[in-house]
Amino acid sequence: MIIRIMISVYFSLCLLIIKAQAPVIESKYDPQALFSPSFYTYPGTISRAATGEPNVGYWQNKADYQISATLNDNSHEVKGQVTITYKNNSPHFLPFVWLQLDQNLFNKESRGQARMPVGNRSRYGDATSNFNGGYSINSVQLNENSTTNYLITDTRMQIRLPKAMTPGGTMKIKINYSFVLPEYGADRCGILPTKNGDIFAVAQWYPRMCVYDDIEGWNTAPYLGPGEFYLEYGNFDVNITVPPGHVVVSSGELQNPKEILSGTQLARLEQAKKSDKTVIIRSEQDVAEGKGWLATDKPLTWKFKISNARDFSWASSKAFIWDAAKINLPGKKPCLAMSVYPAESNTEKGWSRATEYTKASIENYSKRWFEYPYPIATNVASNIGGMEYPGIVFCGSNAEEADLFGVTDHEFGHTWFPMIVGSNERKYGWMDEGFNTFINSLADDDFNNGEYKSNPKINAKYMFGEQSEPIWSTPDALKESNIGTALYFKPGYGLQLLRNEILGPERFDYAFKEYIKRWAYKHPTPWDFFRTMDNVSGENLSWFWKGWFIENYKLDQAIESVKYEKDKPENGAIATIANLDQMAMPVNLTYETVSGEKGKLNLPVEVWNNVAVWKVKLPTTESLKRVEIDAEKVFPDMNFKNNVWNGN
Repeated sequence: MIIRIMISVYFSLCLLIIKAQAPVIESKYDPQALFSPSFYTYPGTISRAATGEPNVGYWQNKADYQISATLNDNSHEVKGQVTITYKNNSPHFLPFVWLQLDQNLFNKESRGQARMPVGNRSRYGDATSNFNGGYSINSVQLNENSTTNYLITDTRMQIRLPKAMTPGGTMKIKINYSFVLPEYGADRCGILPTKNGDIFAVAQWYPRMCVYDDIEGWNTAPYLGPGEFYLEYGNFDVNITVPPGHVVVSSGELQNPKEILSGTQLARLEQAKKSDKTVIIRSEQDVAEGKGWLATDKPLTWKFKISNARDFSWASSKAFIWDAAKINLPGKKPCLAMSVYPAESNTEKGWSRATEYTKASIENYSKRWFEYPYPIATNVASNIGGMEYPGIVFCGSNAEEADLFGVTDHEFGHTWFPMIVGSNERKYGWMDEGFNTFINSLADDDFNNGEYKSNPKINAKYMFGEQSEPIWSTPDALKESNIGTALYFKPGYGLQLLRNEILGPERFDYAFKEYIKRWAYKHPTPWDFFRTMDNVSGENLSWFWKGWFIENYKLDQAIESVKYEKDKPENGAIATIANLDQMAMPVNLTYETVSGEKGKLNLPVEVWNNVAVWKVKLPTTESLKRVEIDAEKVFPDMNFKNNVWNGN
């Protein structure tokens, strides 16, 4: 009987508590869905520790490339021979290997072209174009064996080995190939006509090894356009033969300048290496006069090398103006910023400042996060809106002022994500685009005393509206109209909130730098990032990762009421606040009294651990004029109208 009475009293009390805490406005919020203890569904593994760092058994394969290529500027054909030295560092026997043939996207029969919208041009291709490109594979040799069993499927090639590669084994793959460069190559490569000659921006131009990793084995997702790249690291030794008068720039450092440049240009190049101001190496007048400033008027072979890189790209043209300046790195290693652009782009507001922007970007990120690893950083004016490769980027030739600084800073920001931190862009586009958008937001403030500082307005109803999609989406599966939001803006803005409103800059920056250091030249997953940030910052941020990155939860904080204790202002006030939707965030609560006194309370996200409604004591002794949640509007609240209480 006593037990029954106790149970009855218990449930009565529970009902009273529920009624007391029940929101005036209906809430969709379920704390258990957000603060579940089972966010990390698996423990650490032998290759990836629970702390988010590579574990003692972490391994990664390696691919070195020797490439010789020629450019025909009339037919737009690139012919090449690539020798890949592939090292199997995995503990597995490999009976076959996979390569990427990304130029096959531009074959009319490709899967990517089949996805192009009828009658509309996508930034990734054009279904109505008459261009029919793709690789011609002329020969494939395996360890000098001319008979190689291989199969090409769309943008992939499988080589079936006569004998499985052993763990620790090495093999050489030699491929002779050719392709015609498309004029508009999915905003990754292309050809820009200018009055002094075409500019050839050449990328995805050689067969590349697919990544074999401890997460999915062979990563063989086809190249469809929106999804970018996932690549192994290695060394590149590249020779590029071009027509007379062409200037070539690339990911790598020029190895034979004395065979290529005249004495005047060599002297200017050496001057640039010591100058903080931009030095003209080839002027607009030099281009117009067609001076024989190169060592010869015959086709020349430009030789380049880059180490520990995941890709290689290049550009070539007769039309290039060329300038450069030194980059000052924290470790004092020599480094050179360069820009090449046509006469049409050589304006005071345009590309005459491109090297200044490049230099500032590299110096800033090197000081803030991790030192730039390459000896060259080259900015190329092209018909590509913006695309990044190790040591070189392609930007729009018409960009000026803030637009040119912004695209330059963004593309070189990609040096850190994904060139240094080698995440899988094909699957998790937000891990490079979003992280880069975040570091760009700090660079906007840093450059030239805030010359191009911007304060973009946050539009939560757009970011989390009915047509929005979760960040946790593969780029190929996103609506094209949502790519900018889901891959760039939302993750970038989320990291700003994490830095400024949740962890604070000191804790965030330390953890973020640790993530870069741990995964430099390696292949992290999102879980490695989440675990690193949690462990280094000392916070369980699973509620944030789930609400912001994995789900598409919405935020709606509200003030339900403000009442004085015992109806007397001198006793202080109680504000009742509510979380009306499924996302939770800390609460920034401000108040103002009738006499003008102002105050602020910052409540942690833990107030929403187990309730949708919370009462807050405001330390005032007079009547209140106004109480407001998030007066500065830093959080993506879907309805700011219910964030305010106005006194009588």
